[in-house]
Amino acid sequence: MRRQTVFPVMLLVLVSPCPPTAYARQNPGPGMIQNHTGAALLAEIANVRQKAEQGDAEAQYTLGPDYVVGAGVPQDQKLGARWYTAAAAHGLAQAQFALGYLYEQGEGVGKDYHQAATYYRAAAEQGHATAENNLASLYQHGRGVPKDLDQAIYWYRRSAQHGDPTGQCNLATLYFTGEGIPTDDSAAARWFRAAAEQGLPAAQTNLAFMYYHGKGVPLDYARAAVWTRQAAEQGYAQAQTDLGYLYEQGKGVPLDYVTAYAWYSRGAEAGDDRGASRMKNISRVMTRAQLAAAIIRTANLPGPEKSSQAPGANPAALIRR
Repeated sequence: MRRQTVFPVMLLVLVSPCPPTAYARQNPGPGMIQNHTGAALLAEIANVRQKAEQGDAEAQYTLGPDYVVGAGVPQDQKLGARWYTAAAAHGLAQAQFALGYLYEQGEGVGKDYHQAATYYRAAAEQGHATAENNLASLYQHGRGVPKDLDQAIYWYRRSAQHGDPTGQCNLATLYFTGEGIPTDDSAAARWFRAAAEQGLPAAQTNLAFMYYHGKGVPLDYARAAVWTRQAAEQGYAQAQTDLGYLYEQGKGVPLDYVTAYAWYSRGAEAGDDRGASRMKNISRVMTRAQLAAAIIRTANLPGPEKSSQAPGANPAALIRR
């Protein structure tokens, strides 16, 4: 879902692509060896490793992420993948999911979409919501499995119903675009809201778009501004630019060129090219005093370094589609 459509009217974003949730150590198991230091750390590592070598699936799963990221042990992605494989063989859903992610990314193992799909499916069939979402993505894009929108929709829906915010956002996007399913703005808005209320900034931005244009919900600039702000304050670049536009136009918020410029600046800094363009345009109608005030205002706004990611996602590996 990497399509970006720019409308001649604002908000500028059509529907942000909702990335399948990245590798998430949602339940690292009871060991959590990175929670210890010094002698206690060494003792806990030895204890967890002994259990893992004796076939304890939870211990094997605990060692997996610690070796993958180098938490409490030297980083060794191949060894981490081997421990995940051992835990997955016991049917541990979170290990199957994590191993599927490693195969999808080629981390610690050779990149293999078919293997990724195999492990995602094993976890998804146990109701692992993130695995359901990621399996749906493979079906949507035909990676490791035949492209099959019916299967994609089936697994996105299961993920959404099980509460995964990215699955909810992806299902909403399909309803909005009509990809493989009849267009339904009301359903799109409902699922965007479910994900937005869990803090997913892409969903918050998309729900704001729905309110801005009155699609699936009543047209309401004030609500559009509320949801745009929530995403912008997480450092989400598209929302930062959109919030700047709302201030420039005085829609849902007071007309305020200084604040508009500041949010455009944040959007540009976070990588949204629209932010730089809008910042240049608005600067032509601002006074020197306003521009000086905007620089100060920008410094007080949340920056990219303060951004927060979707719940449960690894900020270093948010996926990408």
